[in-house]
Amino acid sequence: MDELLATLKAAAETTRLRLLALCAHGELTVTELTQILGQSQPRVSRHLKLLCDAGLLDRFREGTFAFYRLTERGASAELARVLVDAIPSDDPTLTLDLERLEAIKRARSEAAASYFRENAARWHEIRSLHVPEREVEEALLRLIPADGIGDLLDIGTGTGRMLEVLGPRARRAVGVDQSREMLSIARTKLEDTALRHCHVRQADMYQLPFPSGSFDAAVVHQVLHFAEAPADLLAEAARVLRPGGLLLVVDFAPHVLESLRAEHAHRRLGFSDAEVAAWCRQCGLDCGAVVHLPGEPLTVSIWPAVRAAKGASPVDPSILSISGAQS
Repeated sequence: MDELLATLKAAAETTRLRLLALCAHGELTVTELTQILGQSQPRVSRHLKLLCDAGLLDRFREGTFAFYRLTERGASAELARVLVDAIPSDDPTLTLDLERLEAIKRARSEAAASYFRENAARWHEIRSLHVPEREVEEALLRLIPADGIGDLLDIGTGTGRMLEVLGPRARRAVGVDQSREMLSIARTKLEDTALRHCHVRQADMYQLPFPSGSFDAAVVHQVLHFAEAPADLLAEAARVLRPGGLLLVVDFAPHVLESLRAEHAHRRLGFSDAEVAAWCRQCGLDCGAVVHLPGEPLTVSIWPAVRAAKGASPVDPSILSISGAQS
C-alpha cells in the first residue's frame, strides 16, 4: 500500500500529470517537453525524475538525447495508463499541450522526409537489383507462427519497415539502429500507424542493451552485408533470444556486384547458405530450410533458425520452409 500511495503522490501534481499524458502519445525529449509546457528545463527535468523514480515513466538514452515514454512494464504500468485515461479529453490545458505536440511531430516529419528524399535515390538503386520487397515481406510473414509471437527485436531497423510488416504479429516490438537519422524516420512512420506497441532505440548491434533471453523472435534484415563481424552480430542476436526463439536473417546470396561495395558501403558481396549455417550453429541456433527469392541480378535469401532448447520448442526448424520457394 505504501508503494501505491507513493506512486499516486508522484502523479498528483498538475505538471507531472501533463507529462504523463504527453508521454502516453510517444517518445519525447526534455527539450520537446519543455517547449510544450513552456517551463524551464531544470523544472521539467525534476518532474520527469520523480515520475521515473515512481515507475510511471521509462527513460532511455540515445546518444546525447534522453527520451521519455509511459512505462509499459512493472506494477505501475497499468496505473499509469489508468491515470492518463482519467484526464478529461476536453481539458483545455491538455488540449493545448496536444496541439503543441502535434506541431512538434509535424516538424519531425518534415525533417525526416527531407532526409529520406536526399537518400532515397541511393536505396532505389539497390532495390531495383533484386526481387520486389513485397515478395520478401510476404515470405517473412509466412515464417512467423500463425498465432503470432511475443517480443520481437528488429536489429538494424533503419526506417522501421520490418516493424511495420511484422509488428502486427507481435505483442511488443523493438527496433534498434545506430543512425539517429534513420531512427527519426522510423519514429515518424510508426507514429502514423496504430502500432503503439512498436518502439525504436539507438543501440550497437554488437552490444544490444537487453538481457539474455529477452525476445521470442529477432530479424536481421539487409544488415549483415554492412557488418564488420557478421558472426558476432548473429551471436549477439542469439544471446537475446529465449530458448526456442526464432531468428530470421535476410540478405543477399553471393554475387559479384563490386559497385555495391564501392558506392554503397557493402562490406560483403552476399553470403552462402553454408557460411550462415555455420555461424548459426556456433551460437547455438538450429537452422531451418533456407528460402531463396531470385532477382535480377541479386537473389535475396532468408535463413531461419531457432535457438536450441531442451524439450519442445515453440517453433520447429523442420517446418521453417515456404512452399514453392527455391532452397
